[in-house]
Amino acid sequence: MTHIPRFTPELVADQLRDGYWLEAPDIDNDSRPDLFGYGLRLGEIYWYQNDEKWTRRLVADKIRMPVGADYADISGNGHPDIIVCHELYGPIGTIHDPDTAGGKIDWLENPGHPDKDESRWQRRYIGRATGMHRLRAGHFTQTERLEIIGLPIVAKEDVHAVLPVVLFTQPDDVRSAEEWPMTVIDDSHFRMIHGAEKKAGLVPGSELDSLLLASDEGATWLYYDENTRTWVRKLIGTGELTQFEQTGFRGSGDLNSGRIGDDPMAYVAAVEPFHGNTVAVYAKTEPGVPADQAVWRRFLLDVYGDPNENGEGPGHQIVCADFDNDGEEEFLVALRGPWPWQGVMYYKAIDLANGVFAKWRVSDESVARIATADFNGDGRLDFATIAYSVQNYYVAEDAKIVVFRNETDIS
Repeated sequence: MTHIPRFTPELVADQLRDGYWLEAPDIDNDSRPDLFGYGLRLGEIYWYQNDEKWTRRLVADKIRMPVGADYADISGNGHPDIIVCHELYGPIGTIHDPDTAGGKIDWLENPGHPDKDESRWQRRYIGRATGMHRLRAGHFTQTERLEIIGLPIVAKEDVHAVLPVVLFTQPDDVRSAEEWPMTVIDDSHFRMIHGAEKKAGLVPGSELDSLLLASDEGATWLYYDENTRTWVRKLIGTGELTQFEQTGFRGSGDLNSGRIGDDPMAYVAAVEPFHGNTVAVYAKTEPGVPADQAVWRRFLLDVYGDPNENGEGPGHQIVCADFDNDGEEEFLVALRGPWPWQGVMYYKAIDLANGVFAKWRVSDESVARIATADFNGDGRLDFATIAYSVQNYYVAEDAKIVVFRNETDIS
């Protein structure tokens, strides 16, 4: 049975001066997921308390060009801290102008109470690499200390130069450490990494987290093999290749994997290429085969408009989650605009082996990022969006943060 998705919007904040990133941790540890979000220009990070009016509180300001973020309890006080990378670009403000002294990663310590030091959280340095654009916190090589993988998007030499994928390991004293120890995972393979998703439970026989990466090379699964003590790259697909002569972009822009039944990585959905207009799904040629042994087949689902004068389309993020509680994960596509290529598109697998998906539009707003959580505790997964409002790329009209309450009939 296919459940028709139904979501009701609830405004969190409007008339944003800029918009880009959004996450949904439980900041105040009251069992109700909150939100934190920001844009690139103002350098102000806010969190929005999940109360009756989504009270906004300032976490930090004067952070030059915050880009990607994640969260984890670094301090050990039971509350999620914010991890953010910043100072990506120089004065031009585009991928052609990386700040060779930037690409820094900081963590912002959650004070543990919404009214304590609410105007600022303590900010501490982790490390840097030029072009730092995405980061993911987890346990990738061991489970005793938190690790952060940093993923640049461009190098100082060229937009499409080879990039270093780096790993930072939590030090003994996170408050006094001048920086975290850093090792290089890979510096000879990836170019223009735009999307990175941490996934748990995918590495056979291991409790470690792994990464799905969207880059010039396409869609790649990257994980650490505890037996050989080496990093393993599994190419899922080479992405969008037909637009390269026109746009200069190839491969994949963002991706995520979806569970179907007992298979935790039954398919991989992607927006392709960088800031792309193409939605594709990779499915296993033999369903149920473990991901490290699988052969993948690419299905083209949709093309949203033509690339603009910069060679870019409206697609920015893919999210996989089970919204109708049937044990199978659907996926959402974040489209930044302009209309009609904006909003959130909802896809559900009907016949995965043949690449058949049903599709609905569940939001009309410009979207840069999507965060998922059960915001009202009714047992159904909701989602929240923040508009894409970034100078030199795309500036949404009436940029907003909106929560979409899941009212899908799952009876």
